[in-house]
Amino acid sequence: MRRLLQKVLDKSQKAPTQDAPGSTASEITPQVMDGVGTGSEAVDNTQAVGTNPIKISSVQRLGFQNASNSCSHRDLGFTGKIAGKWYAVFGDTLWCAPGVKDPAQDLPGFHGMVRDSVSLLTNDPLTVVDLNLNNDSPVKHQLQFVPFNPAWGETNMYGFGGTSLCETDARSGTGAVYYLVNANDAGLIGAGVAKVVVKSGTPTVTQRYDGTKGHWWDAKTTARYGDVAAYRDERSEYIYLLGHPPSTITGWLAASYVYMARVRATDAFDLTKYQYWWGRQQGWKTKVLNVFTPETAVMWGTGQGQISWNAYYGCYVFVHLAIGGGTVHLRTAPAPAGPWSGDVQVYTAAPIDGGLVYAGVAHPYLDASGKTLVVSFTNNNHIEVIKVAFTK
Repeated sequence: MRRLLQKVLDKSQKAPTQDAPGSTASEITPQVMDGVGTGSEAVDNTQAVGTNPIKISSVQRLGFQNASNSCSHRDLGFTGKIAGKWYAVFGDTLWCAPGVKDPAQDLPGFHGMVRDSVSLLTNDPLTVVDLNLNNDSPVKHQLQFVPFNPAWGETNMYGFGGTSLCETDARSGTGAVYYLVNANDAGLIGAGVAKVVVKSGTPTVTQRYDGTKGHWWDAKTTARYGDVAAYRDERSEYIYLLGHPPSTITGWLAASYVYMARVRATDAFDLTKYQYWWGRQQGWKTKVLNVFTPETAVMWGTGQGQISWNAYYGCYVFVHLAIGGGTVHLRTAPAPAGPWSGDVQVYTAAPIDGGLVYAGVAHPYLDASGKTLVVSFTNNNHIEVIKVAFTK
């Protein structure tokens, strides 16, 4: 369907270029076009390239993931490592009723919530240890991970959709978390980054950037970097960020493209050090991307997901549930910026009470060989978990 709405894919490959520093994120004006390229041909860098090597031996549904020391319903659950330990960052975390220890036994009604939370992952993908807990009795509940700041006009109703923790310095136990600021009625405001330091075993947000409004990338003018995925590539120096186009770009087709930025992990808290992907024909530039087309995008129609390196196949794997959700997909690439292959469908979930199924999450730490991959996803505020076994 999408191919019918666009011009012919131009497969020409040119050497990437590096621009001198350009305009800042707040100064750019977004542009969306049918396609750009040489002559009359349009370039679509989101079309599948190559052969996906993934072959499925078996898929096992493991069950639902819950905390061993708290009780809540939650969504998202992106995984990330800091100083050798893996953590999950969840989105909306709905507390269960006071005293309830099993989410399946929760009572009707609203019992309190936070807009995001953090947990320690374990060797059992069905069990996490909730961190940053309050003093509720007899069951403690999670406090908010990315704090709201009244000085920036934020309230406890603001949403902060965080992605994976990305290690910046293992020795000091420091990492970055990327998040999307949602002002509810006012809509999406922007995407930002916060410094995270592991204190007494708990990842703690110690500073949010920028200090005047709480985010770096304005949602009206800039891609929402990090709202699809954030990935600390252990095979390079970089953190890679995937995000949808500015909120001013509307329509199902145009709004479903995904754009990419990167930064050396050691420079994650310096906005001037970020680079932006302008497509395979132009490569990485320090100029902030302001042309949102199939040429400058890396993917289309994936929804939120997660990248990991797979040693078994020797490539990067992106886990996602596509538009509409429900089915887990895996696609592959030789590098985080692609080109990405077509998808292999892995598993289709039955929506709980007709709810949404979304946000694919990889748990690569459970099998370093890459012969299996545990995947979790949100099924109507339940974290459902499967285990995929591969073959060649």
